[in-house]
Amino acid sequence: MLELIDGRDQATPVRIARPAPIGRPSDPAVEAKGIVDDVRLRGDLGLLQHIERQTGARLVAGQLRVDPDEITRAMRLVRPELVDALEVMREQLRATSERQLPQTWIEQRGDQMVGELVRPLRRVGVLVSAPGARSTEQHASTVLMAAVPAAVAGVPAVAVCAPPTGAGDVGTSVLAACAVAGVTEVYRMAGPQAVAALAYGTETVRPTEAVVGPGDAQVTAAKRMVRGWVSTDESSWPTELAIVADDASDPAVLAADLVAQAERGSLGAHLLITWMPELLDEVITALDLVVAGHPDAEQIENRLIEGGRAVLVRDLGHALDTANAFAPQHLQLVFAGALDALDRVGTAGAVSVGRCSSAPVAGYVAGATHLIPSAGASRWASALGARHFVKTIPVSGLEPSALDRLAPHALAIAEADGRPGAARSIAARLEGNQGGRS
Repeated sequence: MLELIDGRDQATPVRIARPAPIGRPSDPAVEAKGIVDDVRLRGDLGLLQHIERQTGARLVAGQLRVDPDEITRAMRLVRPELVDALEVMREQLRATSERQLPQTWIEQRGDQMVGELVRPLRRVGVLVSAPGARSTEQHASTVLMAAVPAAVAGVPAVAVCAPPTGAGDVGTSVLAACAVAGVTEVYRMAGPQAVAALAYGTETVRPTEAVVGPGDAQVTAAKRMVRGWVSTDESSWPTELAIVADDASDPAVLAADLVAQAERGSLGAHLLITWMPELLDEVITALDLVVAGHPDAEQIENRLIEGGRAVLVRDLGHALDTANAFAPQHLQLVFAGALDALDRVGTAGAVSVGRCSSAPVAGYVAGATHLIPSAGASRWASALGARHFVKTIPVSGLEPSALDRLAPHALAIAEADGRPGAARSIAARLEGNQGGRS
């Protein structure tokens, strides 16, 4: 199920191609643009039609928003163990988010002042569909991964969007997660139509200032279309995992990690990178057993055939260079001295260190997130966090002596930039300053 790539003779990092769609009947970007434009122009009417087309749910505008009483009731309808788990996850994420949040700072530099104001966004929208999965699949964990950082950032309003079933229901576990996160505004919608409704607003849905959360290729395309009008996070689809491991690793555990990632959607990359050939053989053998025990064994097998790679490299350094070149969404370091190797990690959406950690453990209970950039975007993009929900506003001020000292430099730069109006503005302020003191 894993394609073998022997890169031991390569002087450079091993190149690993990402899976590409085969025989796709239409361009998801074209489809998404039609949906986004339709909702932007027709509001609720377009939104409701696309919800029905996607999920089969025939709703009217008054049914788009979930009654807040349903959210409260959901806490009593799920297992108490799930509520406990969601509360643990919330507190772990809250602690992480508090460390991430930038702070307002004002600095007095003699006769001048400079600083930044940090201000929260006023309203954000969260998509909780599973990335690349069936249109009605949704994840309770995603609610907390977005809503908790937003709350820590001080965002006063969070709107969650979840795909309804054909009967118009939203998953009870998602509603329970909303209750745990303190979210009271939930809509029965998903996909590019939800992105458009959150970005531009409709008669029923108030527009937001940011749209975040996972989705498929159409959602990714829709986010790119509205970016600039609102803020968006980077796509967390398709799902990716790169494991760098040595022979101290348990092959059955590594096989389970690869299967766990493969169940998250199609077109994903599932990589095992090692300098130990015996480990590759043992993991490949273990995969047969782990896949056979999965409820969707055939689908998992197909996804591993599609994106599974067993990469053989020269040594640890070559392995880390190869992982950095691929820029995976999830990176697991499972070898002796993994913690010390973090200095060599340059590109990854998130990193799990050691045999007791993994992408699912990190995302669910370790205070990390799985809303992280995929498809190579970790070369420059960051995971979703509290910092995503604030903006910074530069501030400055000059006393008269500072204006006297700095204005000539400002004049020189304005003239070099070809800005005569700016130069005159600076000169006028300087003249007024000097005249006021004479």
